[in-house]
Amino acid sequence: MDEYLAAIRGRRDEIMARVDAALERAGRAPGSVQVMAVSKTVDVPQVLAAIEAGYRLFGENRPQELVRKLTALGEVEGLPDVRFDMIGNLQTNKINAVLGRAARIHSVSSLHLAEAISSRAERRLAAGELASAQPVLIEVNISGEASKSGFTADELRAAFPRLSELHGIRLQGLMTMAPRGDKSIARATFRGLRELRDELAAAYPACDLSELSCGMSEDFEAAILEGSTLVRLGRVVFNPAFELE
Repeated sequence: MDEYLAAIRGRRDEIMARVDAALERAGRAPGSVQVMAVSKTVDVPQVLAAIEAGYRLFGENRPQELVRKLTALGEVEGLPDVRFDMIGNLQTNKINAVLGRAARIHSVSSLHLAEAISSRAERRLAAGELASAQPVLIEVNISGEASKSGFTADELRAAFPRLSELHGIRLQGLMTMAPRGDKSIARATFRGLRELRDELAAAYPACDLSELSCGMSEDFEAAILEGSTLVRLGRVVFNPAFELE
């Protein structure tokens, strides 16, 4: 594990240097992008190594894994404060497992899901079991790929009046995934998310839409150039054999 820790610590230095360089190219302030370590394919020892390497924000895509890792980490003394977000598809029957555990849900992909999260959060708030409304990001299928979930841009425009009035959730921004394999298409996807966010923020100034969660291991620099405030990195963080281009 010492060898693994050294590898991912060195990789983190490389990632952060690339993040800083992309921010400089974009004319953005240093530190204006959060780097999430997506821990969905690794176990608790690898998460502990990542914490020691300097990561403080993690992402899980299955509620049961979120609960398992949080439980295991809760038994480790002396850990710094870390945060886990829910980034995968969320079924309505798993909402209760995530509420109060996930610092933020990135994958609110439909009005039905938003309403379900809000109603359950409101019940938990009324019972004193939840401290505040659940922070969420709205998932948008900017690229139009049939394999991806999320609102289309037009669906989100139509649903936003309702979304903005739900009291059990706290809107914080938008999330998307880009098609793999073509960085120019990826960059156009991220640009589309930013432009949609800017449009909605102007139309609904009372809503906080400051977060843009986009960019993964293959395309995080392109996402930063287009305004991403949070990149979700899995293989590039945890797999020392993954090659940075």
